[in-house]
Amino acid sequence: MSKSLVRTVDLIDAISEWTGRAIAWLTLGMVLFGFLVVVLRYLLDTGWIWMQESVIWMHALVFLIAAAYTLKWDEHVRVDVFYRGWTERKRALVNVLGALLLLLPTCVFLFIWSYGYVASSWAVLESSREAGGLPGVFLLKSSLLTMAALLGLQGIAELLRSVLILGGAWPPHEQPDTGSARL
Repeated sequence: MSKSLVRTVDLIDAISEWTGRAIAWLTLGMVLFGFLVVVLRYLLDTGWIWMQESVIWMHALVFLIAAAYTLKWDEHVRVDVFYRGWTERKRALVNVLGALLLLLPTCVFLFIWSYGYVASSWAVLESSREAGGLPGVFLLKSSLLTMAALLGLQGIAELLRSVLILGGAWPPHEQPDTGSARL
């Protein structure tokens, strides 16, 4: 049983790792498009709304889609004055409680709350309000559902990992390395 849970955690971690690394490339796009917008506007006195909006879209996608990746690497903001010095088992217990009482209910709430918002956008195939803006705003809004699902999935992986740690079944060599550089 514990081996299948470990494989499940590894699979979810791999999904979060892949999506985080893939979406990180949008940060390069943000820099390049942002630079291009500035050059076009201030040096050539021209520009396009769709280009400005694309920077905003990329920024939103990076923050929304990379949330699960950030959780996987334990890089979210936390006040860990006490947590840092606790034993691994005590931290695992706090993580179980946090996942069950805060993280997973929040992900479910965000998914349910966002669903109607996204569905109404899809119903009218919402586009930018600006002339010359990007079409497909409904696609961007769908990233709210994607974020809730991916973050919830990674939350389940963190919950299972903590349960395995509490049960003494998590392989010590597979502890996540939160101190190394990523990307």
